[in-house]
Amino acid sequence: MAIRGLGSRITLLLPLGKGLGGHRDSADPVGTAGAAPAGDADTMPAMDAPAAPASAVATGSTAPLVAVVGATATGKSDLAIALAERLDGEVVNADALQLYRGMDIGTAKVTAPERRGIAHHLLDVLEVTEEASVSAFQRDAREAVAGLRSRGRVPILVGGSGLYVRAALDEIEFPPTDPALRTRLEQRAEQDGAEALHRELADTDPEAARTIGVHDTRRIVRALEVGELTGRPFTAFLPRPRHHDPATVQLGLRLERPLLHERIRARVHRMVDHGLLEEIRALRERGLDEGRTARRAIGYEQGLAVLGGTLSCEQAIEDTIAGTRRLVRKQDTWFRRDQRVHWLAADAGEGLVDQAIARIETAATAGSAQQS
Repeated sequence: MAIRGLGSRITLLLPLGKGLGGHRDSADPVGTAGAAPAGDADTMPAMDAPAAPASAVATGSTAPLVAVVGATATGKSDLAIALAERLDGEVVNADALQLYRGMDIGTAKVTAPERRGIAHHLLDVLEVTEEASVSAFQRDAREAVAGLRSRGRVPILVGGSGLYVRAALDEIEFPPTDPALRTRLEQRAEQDGAEALHRELADTDPEAARTIGVHDTRRIVRALEVGELTGRPFTAFLPRPRHHDPATVQLGLRLERPLLHERIRARVHRMVDHGLLEEIRALRERGLDEGRTARRAIGYEQGLAVLGGTLSCEQAIEDTIAGTRRLVRKQDTWFRRDQRVHWLAADAGEGLVDQAIARIETAATAGSAQQS
């Protein structure tokens, strides 16, 4: 859903408060046509972005940090761009896969024309051979938000990667890692079985053991690694629903599941029609096969199988549709358990942006009253 012709401005009631400190839609694995320009979006100048109106952000006030969240194919990117136009804001990406340079069609990365002159941050910052880091994203996203506020702009965070959204918005501490220790634990899991490591975890960190499945080798290894490195239980580092910035407003887009499934099927076919397989072929030449994170993305994993001769194109399409629907269920579960999200109907038409702004105003007013 493209939302056009939204040039008017509003005056926000903004709470006074401290910024994020520190001196960039969606975990969408299926895409629309077109490819974003290569290069780091943070190094690209804003394309004729309008100057902030005097009434939008009063001197000394903290601009709201608006987050647009929800499942794949609900129209988060369109809403984020429309809000940026109305609020004199800029968009900060919170889609883990859109961090990757060249993964454009298969991640629904907005193209330059689709951005309509709105600057986007944290797009195209990793090569496909690099592993995405949530802790690094947290640092970069908060730096981007602080930079936008310093210029009087409203930051609009958008994405469906639940943990990345929480990392940017919430008080989350990320424990250290030790590749050598992790390798030793992984080797033990292979030799002795995940059950043996889970029994060890039950002795050293019973709370973590109760929440981690006996066969979830990856999380068992991580919990043991964290315990050995920090001497603290793994659960001490789990995210809690407390915003890092009190001026945060989360907007969620929801859509009835049958309609969402129709959108997903159409998008997968459109993705293929617009050259996803060719994109994957080009990325494979740049090391996609070696990428620990990128190669496992829905749509890309299936495309690599087609190029490798182990999957037909027709089966790859069906597998991508099924995988995306499973992702949607996980996204729904993740975001709907967060009681701070203000939910909006994704199919509300032209009235969606006005509804979103009304929610932002209401939340900002409530936040101001709580801090006064």
